[in-house]
Amino acid sequence: MEGHAPEPTFTLEGWHVLHDFRRLDFGAWLAAPEEERRAAWEELRAILAEWQEAEAKGEGSFGVYQVVTQKADLLFLNLRESLDALLAVEERLNKSRFARYLRPAYGFYSVVELGSQTGPLDPEAPYVKPRLTPRVPKGGYVCFYPMNKRRQGQDNWYLLPAKERALLMKAHGETGRKYQGKVMQVISGAQGLDDWEWGVDLFSEDPIQFKKIVYEMRFDEVSARFGEFGPFYVGKYLSEEGLAGFLEVG
Repeated sequence: MEGHAPEPTFTLEGWHVLHDFRRLDFGAWLAAPEEERRAAWEELRAILAEWQEAEAKGEGSFGVYQVVTQKADLLFLNLRESLDALLAVEERLNKSRFARYLRPAYGFYSVVELGSQTGPLDPEAPYVKPRLTPRVPKGGYVCFYPMNKRRQGQDNWYLLPAKERALLMKAHGETGRKYQGKVMQVISGAQGLDDWEWGVDLFSEDPIQFKKIVYEMRFDEVSARFGEFGPFYVGKYLSEEGLAGFLEVG
């Protein structure tokens, strides 16, 4: 591996992604006057309507989730065409009446990515665009985690020749294909954008599939030797009605 010229991965970038995890101050929220809670809810509904309109126009996608464990209570997941659009989304929520009851838990900014180790991808290929502009399923569950490729001693992903990386990723992809129809996967790149190199979103109607696919992929050499994983966040999709129930404003 020593002395060979660098062979970076070829990538295509799609929608920008914001994972906005929040804690809800339940004590303050439930103690607030009913009129205050109603006003906050109506404003939040207006925000959700704006997100739905952006999705209807093909300008992005979104999902709201109830998160399990004390890591967070809610995930506001948004995909948009640009960073500016995401900043507007974030600012709109932060300035809302409901945000007075929210506390930051975790955030991750990345860009949907398709990569190839062996040559440029064709952006006009029919299978490419839908993968760069994915639609968030309106139901089921999500599992999100950030990850890196290891850079330690002989296990340095970035010193491997492109052909070797391609073989490793091919085997990794074959494991993922076993879960087609059970798990939808969205990979987003965050090099130079956030503290981890990638973000991974898994969507499924059955959260046990998250455990199965991640566990099986750990046996692939690309994960066993080179994968470094951050915290895992799992949540259940909330429709507007489900969110109203969660907030006890229905």
